Amino acid sequence: MTNWKVILSIAKTHLLTKIKQTAIASLGVTFGIGSYITLVCFMTGLNAMLDNLILNQTPHIHIYNEIEPSEKQPISLYNNADKSFNVVHSIKPKISQKKIHNALPIIDYLEKNKDVRGALPQIKTQIFYIAGSIELGGNLTGINPVDEARLFNMEDYIVEGSAEALQNTDNSILLGIGIAKKMSLKVGDRVQVSPISGGIFPLKIVGFYQSGIADLDAIQSFTNIKTIQRILGKANNYITDINVKLHNIEQAIPLSKKIEQQFKLKAIDIKTANAQFETGTTIRNLITYAVSITLLIVAGFGIYNILNMLIYEKMNDIAILKATGFSGKDVQLIFMSQAMIIGFVGGVLGLLIGLGLANLISTIPFQTEALPTVETYPVNINPLFFIIGFSFAMLSTFLAGYLPSKKAKRIDPVRIIRGQ
Repeated sequence: MTNWKVILSIAKTHLLTKIKQTAIASLGVTFGIGSYITLVCFMTGLNAMLDNLILNQTPHIHIYNEIEPSEKQPISLYNNADKSFNVVHSIKPKISQKKIHNALPIIDYLEKNKDVRGALPQIKTQIFYIAGSIELGGNLTGINPVDEARLFNMEDYIVEGSAEALQNTDNSILLGIGIAKKMSLKVGDRVQVSPISGGIFPLKIVGFYQSGIADLDAIQSFTNIKTIQRILGKANNYITDINVKLHNIEQAIPLSKKIEQQFKLKAIDIKTANAQFETGTTIRNLITYAVSITLLIVAGFGIYNILNMLIYEKMNDIAILKATGFSGKDVQLIFMSQAMIIGFVGGVLGLLIGLGLANLISTIPFQTEALPTVETYPVNINPLFFIIGFSFAMLSTFLAGYLPSKKAKRIDPVRIIRGQ
C-alpha cells in the first residue's frame, strides 16, 4: 500500500532543497497561466465591445414596406400579348405606401411570440434642419425612447440628456452630435425642422446622440412617435418600420421568412444585414483562442523541460530510494507529486496575477467616439476562463511530470551507484 505521507514528505524535501529550480518551474506555470488569463479577458472584452457596436443598434429583424417594381406589368393583362415577346423600358415602382398596414396589431401579434423579446414601432422620414437661411438635410426617426433604451441600449449613445426626457417632453428632439456642432446648439435650445411635405416645426433639444459614425451623426436625430406623427400630419396608427429583438439571435432567419410570408412585408434578419460583420467576429475569436492556447502549450513545454532536468539531477537520490526499498511506482509518485505541487502553486499564482492585470487594464482610460459612454478598456472577467486556466495548469504539469517520472521509474540503482 502506498504511504502517501512519506512520498509527499520526500517530494517536499526535493522541492525545498532545490528552491531556485522549484521557483523557476512554478514561475513558468504562473506566467503562462497569468498571460492566458490577461489576454483572453482583454481580447474577449474588446470583441464583445466591437460586437455591441453593431448588435446594440441593429434589430434582429427589421420589418418595413419595400418599394419595388410590380411583378406584373400592365401589358401582361392583355390576353393577345401573352404569347408575344415584349420589352418594357423605364419601369416605375408600383404605387405603395411607406406605412405598414395594420402595424399595431402586427406588433401585438409579434410580442405574444415566445421567441420575441420586444417589437418596437418606428417612423422614419427625411427633413431639413433650418438655421437662419441655411437648410441642412437629415433624417428624423420617431421612436419609443424608453423601450429603445431597454432593448437596444440607446442610453449608451446619449452623450447628454436622457431617453426619459425625450419620452416625456412633447415637441422634443434628441439631436445628432454632428448637427449640434454645425449649428452651435446646446441642450435647451430650439431647432426648426421642416419635412419634405413642407411646414416648419420648432423642437426643443433635450439631448445629444452620438453613434460613433460621423456621417450618421451629421444627419440623424430622434423624437418620440407622437411628435413625428404630428409633424407629418399622420394618424396615431402611422408606422413605417418595426424593429424586433429576439431572445435567441439564431431564430432571426426562420422568423423573418415567416413574417414575410404571413404579412407580405419585407423582413431583413440581422445575419443577412451584417454578413461581413459575422465573418469578422468569427476571425477575431479564432485568433484570440489560438493565441491563448499557444501560450498554454508553451508554458507546458517549459514545465516539462524543467522537470526533466530535475530528474537527471536527482539520479543519485533515485538510486538510493530504490536501494532502500522504494519501488519504481513509489519513485514515480514522488516526482509526480512534485509536478502537481508545482502546477497547483504556479496555477493559483497565475490566476491571481491574471486577475490583477485584467483589473488593472480595466482602469486604463479609453476614449472612442464609437462608444462615447465607454471610459476604460473593456475586460471580460469570465469565471470559465479561470477554470480552464487552472485545469490546464494541473493537466500540463501532470503530463510534464508523468513522462520524466516514468523514465525515473525504470532507472536501475545498481548502474547508477556503480557509475559513482
